[in-house]
Amino acid sequence: MASEADQYKAKGNEFFAKKQYDEAIAAFTKAIEVSPTPNHILYSNRSGSFASKKDFDSALKDANECIKISPTWVKGYTRKAAALHGQGDLVDARDAYEEALKLDPSNAQAQSGLKSVDEAIKAEASQDGTTPDMGLGGMFNDQNMWAKLAASPKTSSYLADRAFVEKLKRIQQNPAAASQEMMSDPRIMQVMAVLLGIDITMPNGAPNSEEPKDSPMPDAPKPAASSSSSSKVEEPVEEEPQEEDDEAKKKAQAEEEKAKGNKEYKSRNFDAAIEHYQKAWELHQDVTYLNNLAAAEFEKGDLEGCIETCEKAIEEGRALRTDYKIIAKSFGRVGTAYHKLGNLDKSIEYYNRSLTEHRTPDVLAKLRAVEKEKKQKDIETYIDPEKAEQAREEGNALFKAADWPGAVKAYTEMIKRAPNDARGYSNRAAAYIKLLSFPEAVKDCDMAIEKDPNFIRAYIRKANAYFTMREYTKCIDTLNEASERDTKHENYSEIESLRAKALSARFQAQEGETEEQTMERISKDPEVIAILQDPVMQSILGQARENPAALNDHMKNPEVRKKIQLLVAAGIIRTR
Repeated sequence: MASEADQYKAKGNEFFAKKQYDEAIAAFTKAIEVSPTPNHILYSNRSGSFASKKDFDSALKDANECIKISPTWVKGYTRKAAALHGQGDLVDARDAYEEALKLDPSNAQAQSGLKSVDEAIKAEASQDGTTPDMGLGGMFNDQNMWAKLAASPKTSSYLADRAFVEKLKRIQQNPAAASQEMMSDPRIMQVMAVLLGIDITMPNGAPNSEEPKDSPMPDAPKPAASSSSSSKVEEPVEEEPQEEDDEAKKKAQAEEEKAKGNKEYKSRNFDAAIEHYQKAWELHQDVTYLNNLAAAEFEKGDLEGCIETCEKAIEEGRALRTDYKIIAKSFGRVGTAYHKLGNLDKSIEYYNRSLTEHRTPDVLAKLRAVEKEKKQKDIETYIDPEKAEQAREEGNALFKAADWPGAVKAYTEMIKRAPNDARGYSNRAAAYIKLLSFPEAVKDCDMAIEKDPNFIRAYIRKANAYFTMREYTKCIDTLNEASERDTKHENYSEIESLRAKALSARFQAQEGETEEQTMERISKDPEVIAILQDPVMQSILGQARENPAALNDHMKNPEVRKKIQLLVAAGIIRTR
């Protein structure tokens, strides 16, 4: 007969198949509430329902709970990855899919999900965020745009209008908007003319062409005396073509120096590359040259110099209104330099500042790597065997005083101070059992066994937790592992006593079950069937029917003894 939790689970599956996700979530929630023990499959199903509703925060929370209950179940990690992907956290989603593939390298869902995330990361890295711009993108994304507008008498005063500056920034993001803006603000056409190096005269009284009233203009030149009754307004003085030619020559020379620097950089002649990049910056102020200079200093090993140059690039970039993507590179390189210097806090700070300017998967991955490294370093720094022993003794005292929460806290401190000492995990497991937190106790026992596979006490505590959870098969399997490790038989009596209790409980009549129903359930037990179908066991049982004393000889074999004990507990073999 299906349990109440199974009934709710079945309803949840039906609702999910019909795409009635709210109803499915409600049914899975009921199943979780009435389930006698934490069930990872229920959390997984509810996570999938939340994800189908695009509620990725709730989906991630349930996926994490699923993994907490069953750390080796692959689907928990694919649920987590799908939720993270939905949140847009591509790097962590990729990590989750990789965790799934570590557990099951052939898992098709994890393979497909990983491929999808990788494609999304590539798309994000290559995306430039612009729309078709009818050829205007290059003009408005010119790194010297602001300098040109400031140098021209026709447009320099426009930069005092904050609203107009913001309008130009929006056009930089979406150059296609320039054609629409020209219709409402003729100043845009004047800006384009200056950027293109052509001359147009704005008509008097053109709408929106006057200067903002809150930004006073310099005194206009007085008109010259004339016999005419009307006076002419002086036209702006034209820019000297020679000045533009000189600037273009300097930029061309700077590009030549940059090209020479790149060649030396590729040849790993970093001193020569630095010299060329420095000359390029002196000829023409483009922050890209400073970023290249910093890269050469980094490769040379001059990390302090690299940081100083990047700081200069950031400062100059702000003044020149350089593209935020280029400034983000400067911040990112500072983060990398600090990482190599071992200053993880500063590295994290500058990676975050880089992501504030422009979010890229590469910098995000570096940030996550440094954060993990810092976390591990903090753990290693915290290790102190002497303080760990003090925490263990404190935990033991609290345990004896029946202060189970206090004991958990003390043993947790011991684990932090001595993460490779199996006793801390085992002791905390004992406290968790007292608090009836059996899944946590099992996890701690597993950690203790991982740290010391011969720590028998951890096996026994794990078996006790399974016994209390009525997971009798898992209890017996754990005791079998303990027997194999207990080569000196120091814990033989305790192990065998608990095994007998588990065998008996496994085959005893369940609540509301008749004797016939009990025997029918036992006869369908897979392990009982496997033993009865084993030719060797059939031969041994045949001998026992003819000569019961012969069974004692066979019991000397540990494997045979386990099987006979199970048949005795199941009532297949009856003893007097």
